[in-house]
Amino acid sequence: MSVITTQKIAEHNSRDSCWIIVHGKVYDVTEFLDDHPGGSKIILKYAGADATEAYEPIHPPNAITDNLPTDKHLGLVDPNTVVKVVKEVTEADRRRQALLDARPSLDEIVNFHDFEAVAKMVLPDKAWAYYSSASDDEITIRENRAAYQRVWFRPRILRDVTSVDWSTTILGKKSSLPVYISATALGKLGHPDGELNLTRAAGKHGVIQMIPTLASCSFDEIVDAAIPGQPLFLQLYVNRDREITKRYVQHAEKRGVSALFITVDAPQLGRREKDMRMKFVGDDAGAKVQEGQSDVKKDQGVARAISSFIDPSLSWKDIPWFRSITNMHIILKGVSTPEDALLAYDAGCQGIVLSNHGGRQLDTARSGLENLIDIVAALKTRGPWPNPNFSVFVDGGVRRASDVLKALALGASAVGIGRGFLYAFSSYGQEGVEKAFQILREEFEMNMRLIGARNLGELVPEMVDASALHSHAGLTPSDNLYNSIYQPLRTAQFRDVKL
Repeated sequence: MSVITTQKIAEHNSRDSCWIIVHGKVYDVTEFLDDHPGGSKIILKYAGADATEAYEPIHPPNAITDNLPTDKHLGLVDPNTVVKVVKEVTEADRRRQALLDARPSLDEIVNFHDFEAVAKMVLPDKAWAYYSSASDDEITIRENRAAYQRVWFRPRILRDVTSVDWSTTILGKKSSLPVYISATALGKLGHPDGELNLTRAAGKHGVIQMIPTLASCSFDEIVDAAIPGQPLFLQLYVNRDREITKRYVQHAEKRGVSALFITVDAPQLGRREKDMRMKFVGDDAGAKVQEGQSDVKKDQGVARAISSFIDPSLSWKDIPWFRSITNMHIILKGVSTPEDALLAYDAGCQGIVLSNHGGRQLDTARSGLENLIDIVAALKTRGPWPNPNFSVFVDGGVRRASDVLKALALGASAVGIGRGFLYAFSSYGQEGVEKAFQILREEFEMNMRLIGARNLGELVPEMVDASALHSHAGLTPSDNLYNSIYQPLRTAQFRDVKL
């Protein structure tokens, strides 16, 4: 492999000839500029220079090698020509470090809202905007939380609850909690170890992790971090190139992944306006070679910039193809109606996730919890329920073990939590995730004793009152903890102006 000096690389700093360095390797990205999902501007900013720092948080390590023809892999950087550059410590860096130093100790974290509050303060603005944003007016993300508060417990008494057991089996895999870690993208925006925080904590505590397609860490890095026999699921965005999808799915199966969660509610990613507005931050930092270019995609934000490969043509006709290429359980993630739930059942899938993508897709879509009642009723028409061969999962808005118990009582097989664990490791790394598991265990123990359920099998619909679930205008107590964290949307802002 060729060894190239930094002086030689620096000569290729224009749109006509653009070389960049990523992880010590040199790539010619000239022909890729206009195909880059985030536009050419961000690449040209690093033309002739090292782009690793900008590349790493929002790409798996293998993204550039997988997407760039091998003849564009030019060689290695000559280490003798690399000039060590001391990164300037900005005021924002100093402020963030001061906030990290001032974080509450983990002993002071008593619920998932605490993790979110800490993450809101310590995350860089762009990371917080990406993680916390939802689509359009953000009605659905708020409804996901509110729905759980319209369901009330009907506790049973005088049962011997000395011992309570909340362990379960999810798609044939043992889990210490009736909860799995739902896929969330770009973990390195929040922590240098990214999704590995989840893998290591999950392996230690017997919790199942769903690996995201858009992880910051590579798929193999995540699997390599797991302990022997650790159960893993895979979330899949289907690529326009089905051969790429086939290779990815079959590689995951060979590495021991047991279930494939195909995201079906994202033929196009939603307009997440908090994230989109961050594209306007730092526009003046662009390289001079970009002046006069009209292809800058300012309105996309991180989410849309990394997702152009997703296939909008995905349809029911593709399900038999997936069944032909893998023996993994096939779960459709993003189902909202009884009609589609029955189609999934009839297509031979092993389950569905009632999800609106954390409120990040179609705004004013109903919550997964609200859809659960109608969907379970529809599935009962196909035979005895619960059905050991078909699982119904729910995600979105879960902040408490009591939320999980309500969903299980109404017919869910297990519940996915995404942002809660994301905020835990963004705030405290792997220890934060382990603390989150501890909080859930303590909440499960208390709540199961108080409602009179000694195991998950004793959770029945009669233990909850869901009569107000469909009433979106009903009065409920204000959720002070959630409302104190939620960041309202804003309109376009004036620049500083002297009058």
